[in-house]
Amino acid sequence: MLDRKSMSDIALENAAAYATRHHLRLVERLGFGIHGTVHVAEHEGKQDQSAIKALNSTEFYFRERAVYERLRDAGVSEVLGFHVPQLLRSDDELRVIEMTIVTRPFVLDFAGACLDARPEFSEEIWTEWESQKREQFGDQWRIVEQVMSAFEELDIYLVDISPSNVAFAH
Repeated sequence: MLDRKSMSDIALENAAAYATRHHLRLVERLGFGIHGTVHVAEHEGKQDQSAIKALNSTEFYFRERAVYERLRDAGVSEVLGFHVPQLLRSDDELRVIEMTIVTRPFVLDFAGACLDARPEFSEEIWTEWESQKREQFGDQWRIVEQVMSAFEELDIYLVDISPSNVAFAH
């Protein structure tokens, strides 16, 4: 089994290979987590920038790509005023998704999302999960619940939510 550092190294190598293939230059790292890393990429000779996410696992790559495809096919660029990145292209071999960069308020990071059905957890786990989310989001929890419900209308079930991937304007 690969340790976290080597998975991160592989994701970075894949991001760099993707950038080379598509004449991009990695500018800065936007974020990282258990699923992968996200970098700002500039298109060679242009001012255009995009975000490229290199995922550590094939399962999470295909899951996230499927969410972005569903959002694209439904014409969704925002949900209840929260911006949603738009899929630009992807690379199955390198497990890289290229998307638009969005500003706050936003919803992003769909590697942990489930399509078509809510994951089956016990009532106890759901209760504990909701308690943690209420604590994380405080007074904004009700709005987050509304955003989650709007995604559920598209059969996208957000499970891996946090203030870093459901971010308010201020």
